[in-house]
Amino acid sequence: MKKIPTYVAILIGVLSTLLFVSVWRQYTERKAKFINQEYYLLSNQIDKMNKMLVLEQNFSSFQTHKSAIFQVSGYDILPKEMVLYTTAKAQVTYDLKNMKINVDSLQKKLIITNLPRAEIKIYPDVRIHFMDDYALNRFDQKSINEIIASAKQNMLKSINKKKLEQQGHEQLIRNLNDLFVLARALHYKIEDRTGELKKIRS
Repeated sequence: MKKIPTYVAILIGVLSTLLFVSVWRQYTERKAKFINQEYYLLSNQIDKMNKMLVLEQNFSSFQTHKSAIFQVSGYDILPKEMVLYTTAKAQVTYDLKNMKINVDSLQKKLIITNLPRAEIKIYPDVRIHFMDDYALNRFDQKSINEIIASAKQNMLKSINKKKLEQQGHEQLIRNLNDLFVLARALHYKIEDRTGELKKIRS
């Protein structure tokens, strides 16, 4: 059996090394390209969400205010009555620019480190729907202002802020769900470090 010349062996070794390096480089470049594409997709989805999330609800009620100068045998003397129509717009706002979500492309993790707090704002408005008074017992402007202010306070008290916050939180999770669906499709694990997204399963 003929011995392979040294220069041929060296040449074969060099060619084999070059081939291995070329294949490895193509593999790592392709893998890096996929990682970059996944990172871009997730980062882009996060950027799309960096805006204000607002949940709005409207409320309304009628409130009646009655009074009289005095009563005789259970009857009001010179009574007066005011019916108020009170409305309110309630807003639950999340500033998603304060949300912090990191994309760990090496360990394939989507890490949630901070979620924005809900800000609840309520804007009540009162209109006099009906007013019945007598010339001798009229509502003066001061009384009207006090009754309207009281109607606004009653409306504010009647709105369940806890329920509003819960509904806002549910809406926030629904908005985040698009991101989580994409992350799972890319085989990323979702890691919630806030402890606020109980409904999410990675």
